[in-house]
Amino acid sequence: MRRFIALPWSERKLSDRHYRTGSDKNHWRAFSAKSARWAAINALLGCGIASTIGSSHAWGDDPAPMRDRRETPVVMAIRRCSNAVVNIHGQKLVRPTAASMAGADPGRQVNGMGTGVVIDPRGYVVTNYHVVEDVEEVRITLADGTQTNADVVATDIRSDLALLKVNVSHPLEVIPRGTSCDLMVGEPVIAIGNAFGYVHTATEGIISALHRDVPVNDTQEYRDLIQTSAGINPGNSGGPLLNIHGEIIGVNVAVRVGAQQIAFAIPIDQAIDIVNKMINAHNEDRLGLGLAVSGGPKQGDGVVITQVSTTGAAGRDGLKAGDRILRVGTIATSDQLGFGLALIEAENGGPLPIVVERDGEELEVAVTTSGPSLVPGEDEARVLAWSTIGVKLQPVPRAAMQRIESKTKQSYRGGLYVTEVRKGSPADTYGLRVGDVLIGLHGWSTASIAELQGILHKAAQQDQLQGKFVIIRSDQPMYGYLRLAESPGLKKR
Repeated sequence: MRRFIALPWSERKLSDRHYRTGSDKNHWRAFSAKSARWAAINALLGCGIASTIGSSHAWGDDPAPMRDRRETPVVMAIRRCSNAVVNIHGQKLVRPTAASMAGADPGRQVNGMGTGVVIDPRGYVVTNYHVVEDVEEVRITLADGTQTNADVVATDIRSDLALLKVNVSHPLEVIPRGTSCDLMVGEPVIAIGNAFGYVHTATEGIISALHRDVPVNDTQEYRDLIQTSAGINPGNSGGPLLNIHGEIIGVNVAVRVGAQQIAFAIPIDQAIDIVNKMINAHNEDRLGLGLAVSGGPKQGDGVVITQVSTTGAAGRDGLKAGDRILRVGTIATSDQLGFGLALIEAENGGPLPIVVERDGEELEVAVTTSGPSLVPGEDEARVLAWSTIGVKLQPVPRAAMQRIESKTKQSYRGGLYVTEVRKGSPADTYGLRVGDVLIGLHGWSTASIAELQGILHKAAQQDQLQGKFVIIRSDQPMYGYLRLAESPGLKKR
């Protein structure tokens, strides 16, 4: 039985039974004449007492000393970061049965909402993956009430994180970033989110425990989470967990079913590290720079190139391991996150000026991006899957496959998680979704990335570009047919 849940979307639907009006006959009675006389006497006496006690200040006064006592650290923390919290809402199509792959079950539209935090003034927002999973159109409401659309840039299913790009014409306020490396059990924390559709709901509590592993279902488990007593409800998914200084220390993600004051958040250092990896994979697929960088999760740690591929654009145009990256174009980069986001803004195919520090001197290197470089092995297979099918894939751990096998009552040699689907691609056209597990293509099992590569080449050599695929979705085996897109990487006869 599932004990924990990732915070579901919250549908803003209020039942009349949650509220009572003054017309409820069980709670209101007409005053008798005697009750009315006593009420009048008490009102006059109350006015006299109130006028005597409160005579030193006029009605509505807010003396400075009293106001200072009300402006607690919690108030100031919320005030500091609330403008960097956004509300996320949209629609997703729920298809509950396998018949939907064949179009027999059209499904139903579900409205929902979640929360996100702004990590860059250009409009980049981090939230939970399950908030935007299968959403047809992501709508964002900013702190000032402005509504706009957002695009999903990158996702990581295992960690349940997603990066969005909000369409804005002005800089957004960025949430102050703290660290989760020195958290203490018992220290106060604050959660802000779109709880049950009530925007910017703030609650406070403490850190109840650290390093919690939380199973959500048979195939997913969150690792090393922060446990908190702060009130976290459906709609809070993706919102910030703050320290008393108003700095984000975690991303709210899950609650204990049927319990009070037991909720969980992904530590911010862990979240930023995962977001960096998501961005790097996205940029490499798009630009093909062929480099790896290092730098801590805290702002200002610097970005140093640790590895340069000889087949990538960066190595070809002169960047070297050991170079410290200062700017990408006109954008200063002080940490990995800033560097990755600057590359997302770069256009593919044009010269990209990257300013580095080498041997104590500044040097500008013009890098000509040209898309992902094909290198032998697994990288080539991933690129081939993206160009021919339109999916990004990662192997399913054996433990997860065993859980799938126990649910489906079948055994499999392995499988590949679908982590991203390109719009307009064969995968998109024929109904593959993020979260599907690809277990077969063209009659062959897809137990690894390398096996998929062989299947794609064999299909091209035999001129069999259209074939059957088999997936696992919601613990159900499903199949369909797709036609591979032409690609220069396919080896034909």
